Amino acid sequence: MNYLSVENLTKSFGERVLFEDLTFGIDKGEKVAVVAKNGNGKSTLLKIICGDGTEDIGRIVYRKDIRLDYLEQAENFDPEKFIFDEVLATETVENQAIRAYENAIQNPEDTEAYKNAFEQMNATNAWDYDVKVNTILSQLKIEDKMAAIGTLSGGQKKRVALAKILINEPDLMILDEPTNHLDLDMIEWLETYLSKSKSAIIMVTHDRYFLEVVCTAIIELEDQQIYKYNGNFSYYLEKKAERQEILQATIGKAKNLMRTELDWIRRQPKARGTKQKARVDAFDGLKDTATQRVQKDELEIRIQMNRLGSKIVELHKLGKSFGDKKIINHLNYGFKRGEKMGIVGANGTGKSTFLNMLVGTEQPTKGKISVGETVVMGYYHQSGANFKSGKKMLEVITDIAEFIPLEKGKRMSAAQFLEKFLFPRSMHYTDVDKLSGGEKKRLYLMTILMKNPNFLILDEPTNDLDIFILGVLEDYLAQFEGCLIIVSHDRYFLDKLVDHTLYFRGEGEVKDIIGNYTAYREYLKLETSEARKQEKAKKDKAKVVVEEVKPDKKKVKLSYKEQVEFDGLEDLIEKLSSELETVTTELNSGSLSGQEAGTKATRLNEIGREIQEKEARWLELAEYA
Repeated sequence: MNYLSVENLTKSFGERVLFEDLTFGIDKGEKVAVVAKNGNGKSTLLKIICGDGTEDIGRIVYRKDIRLDYLEQAENFDPEKFIFDEVLATETVENQAIRAYENAIQNPEDTEAYKNAFEQMNATNAWDYDVKVNTILSQLKIEDKMAAIGTLSGGQKKRVALAKILINEPDLMILDEPTNHLDLDMIEWLETYLSKSKSAIIMVTHDRYFLEVVCTAIIELEDQQIYKYNGNFSYYLEKKAERQEILQATIGKAKNLMRTELDWIRRQPKARGTKQKARVDAFDGLKDTATQRVQKDELEIRIQMNRLGSKIVELHKLGKSFGDKKIINHLNYGFKRGEKMGIVGANGTGKSTFLNMLVGTEQPTKGKISVGETVVMGYYHQSGANFKSGKKMLEVITDIAEFIPLEKGKRMSAAQFLEKFLFPRSMHYTDVDKLSGGEKKRLYLMTILMKNPNFLILDEPTNDLDIFILGVLEDYLAQFEGCLIIVSHDRYFLDKLVDHTLYFRGEGEVKDIIGNYTAYREYLKLETSEARKQEKAKKDKAKVVVEEVKPDKKKVKLSYKEQVEFDGLEDLIEKLSSELETVTTELNSGSLSGQEAGTKATRLNEIGREIQEKEARWLELAEYA
């Protein structure tokens, strides 16, 4: 069943064509990712699909009565609105019932409102829906649902926007970078949730594990055209490589044939017959094929870096705290030549603080950091660089160095280095002010690498980089012969590059795990399993102790007073059950005033508790009766 059809869609900005004559469809339950290099129109395509009307030509057709929701990269919420009201803003009967019930709880003196809200929850069967709402908010770590939107950070607002879409569960979700501002636990939960969702999804994300787990199809925008691959990310990589090999073979054959045809054309007189003209026309098409280039996003640069000595960076009884909050407690560590370390842990556990101490911008509370004389630090931090306004891209790089020294006495120019990081020559004299956020971060990363460090620290380097640039960066770092530290939420990136992982557990505890991100997750599973076993053992031990302290003398019969109590319990329970039935009938009659309904509701709760207590006491006495 087709949910969405895109027909002959074209979009350009002036002379620059983003895409031309695109045609594709999204079916019920299909989960599709759009991949393309930054600036090739991924987000623009999503906005056009959502109906912003900025397309040059083409048509967007939805199935009748389809429900659609769009997660943008930046949300525009009413700052005065509460989180809970925002995520339930869509006017469904369940949302209306839950909002009314939550408001009634906040105003317990209005018993009429409480009674009506309670009845509405029952009538719409909204109790299960309420559980779903609170589960989603909890998983996305939105703890205070009655907080005003205006008090939230940008990342928290993005999570609220995501929660709103997941709660609404539309027929078609359009998600632009849904994993941004989520920690690793949230991302893995979201993967599972979307994989099981019945909604069709079209998304843009640079998280390759997310693409692998969630997607059933990949749409690639390349050279203003569209290629659709019906499979996940691994399937896409395999089939794209096959397509490029076939194209390369076609280009090779065309080049060989073009040489023959070119030689023929040069030997022919100017006056030609019809057949000769047809052959000349065919040559033009052959030339177009032969002059194509297959772009492979690979980077192999053997940089001649300063050699690291035997002493690199050593941590001696390192400690850091802010007041009573411990970040690191008594950490000893010595870095070895060529090691690649990943750093993981929940937000606020001290990862960035640790990096700042390594480069000297933050001082330890105790202990010391000793840095070798041959170490050249390079630090890419999240806040990025503030480029001087009016500077050209090439000037930013050449201000650092005109050339990069390579192995065997070779060297690479700044312009060549820009091209290696997928900045074409046509962009080299572009003002940095006109670059996108992702392009600025890529340029900033290059300014760090141009300084030729042998101890490289990267704090969230993958944010806003597309999957093609990530591949280029991974190729570069895989060859990097110095020490490398990476803090990242990109699991694929960590798995591919690091050989051991520092896990910041909180409360100053840091655990060194041998292996990459996958090894860290296996460690967490084992740790959780061991914690459960210990908790069970503790409960079992407590149970044994309780049994051991029981008096040896066993009770053989009831006392006179207990026998009288036991005899009267059955009648009392029967009377309470009868009263429970009566009060329930009165509440459901609709004839009570607001005050009367409130009194009856209170009594209903009291009766329920009394029945439970009396039944428990009856069971206790019946053992000896």
